[in-house]
Amino acid sequence: MKVTASAHSVKEVCQTLHLCRSTYYQYQHQTKPEQFKRRQVLYQQIRRIYFDHRRVYGAPKVHEELLREGYHASLKLVQKLMRHLGLRSIVVKKWRYEHNNYIDQMTYPNLLKQDFKAVKPNQKWAADITYIPTKTDGWCYLATIMDLYSRKIIAHKLSRHMTTELVVNVLNQACETRTVKAGLILHTDLGSQYRSTALETALKQHAIRHSYSKRGYPYDNSVVESFHARFKKEEVYQRTYKDYHEANLAQFSYIEGFYNSRRIISADGYLTPDEKEQLVS
Repeated sequence: MKVTASAHSVKEVCQTLHLCRSTYYQYQHQTKPEQFKRRQVLYQQIRRIYFDHRRVYGAPKVHEELLREGYHASLKLVQKLMRHLGLRSIVVKKWRYEHNNYIDQMTYPNLLKQDFKAVKPNQKWAADITYIPTKTDGWCYLATIMDLYSRKIIAHKLSRHMTTELVVNVLNQACETRTVKAGLILHTDLGSQYRSTALETALKQHAIRHSYSKRGYPYDNSVVESFHARFKKEEVYQRTYKDYHEANLAQFSYIEGFYNSRRIISADGYLTPDEKEQLVS
């Protein structure tokens, strides 16, 4: 570090590492040269990982990525260095259920019963719709289907209208790209699109069993609800979309370019959805 400091001013070094000068002097005087050099490398790698992953990773996932890349550091040290750098993950607030008094009282079977675990792909799917605002096209609607084995988004489509056709198209997309066997469960909420005759007909054609969240029990579909909440915090709320086309490109980039292939999930042993699926391929 002394060699670096001799070639560059302390100000330049601190600006490069995004450190305050007090931290620089603290480690220079209290830490051995080889330790200081190692931490300099860790600072750089932590910043790279943090911004490469859309600023959504906290210390545990940054720590896991460091280990994957061969950098050995304790979680406690990573937490400390991230504090020095002022890096924090984008916090996702817990989803709160808003009671809907307009859903009828008919009984729909809940086959899933909050058992979100599957031993292999294509046993349990979950579907949902979320809203994305745009400047010129108003609200757009993202429909997704998640495989609960890997939490991979296996089908998704953005539409200007929240229609039955949207959810049927997404179901057909999933069935075209996955191996569907009789007995597969698709779990949804009690939205009118998911209670439509058209969707029920499509499900029967593929021998898929339909499971519904119980009225007043939001956690029945919490995994895919959590994905949408995270998608909004990590992507939608970070920018403003001009129109449908810009929003459509963004949702595709997030799901296919980041979430499925690069975003590690702690509940799955810090594997990405794609990596989880490769375990049984």
